[in-house]
Amino acid sequence: MSDGNGGAGPHLEALAQYVKDLSFENPNAPRSLGPQETPPNISIQVNVNAKPIAANDYEIELVLEGKAGEGEGLLFSFELNFAGVFRLENIPEAHVHQVLMIECPRLLFPFARSVLANAVRDGGFPPFLLQPIDFAQLYQARMNEMGQKGMNS
Repeated sequence: MSDGNGGAGPHLEALAQYVKDLSFENPNAPRSLGPQETPPNISIQVNVNAKPIAANDYEIELVLEGKAGEGEGLLFSFELNFAGVFRLENIPEAHVHQVLMIECPRLLFPFARSVLANAVRDGGFPPFLLQPIDFAQLYQARMNEMGQKGMNS
């Protein structure tokens, strides 16, 4: 049975991945490098951006921002924009957005996590191992949020 596209199934290919922007701040060094009395409060924000760059190619940006501690007790802060170029072929139009916003950042995440762990370690702290992110859950929450905004307009 033919699927109408020459028998080729859906295909997602990572063409490139790279650090687009990285900022690490250790504003209270060397005071912040000693043992801490209590574990710092860690806050993280995650965003995913997608933009087309060719007919079937898209740049996906996984943006991770976070900090450990607050105010005078700030140990470190970071901003990482880790990006990749992906080629999508034979993916139904109705599923392209989900693939871009769920599968592509899922593939980028382990590499972004490694970049952050190394940056934090190179800043004088134990490596920061960011827990896995459920991009499907984030996508669903964002879609629900956008639906609520649309209903309240």
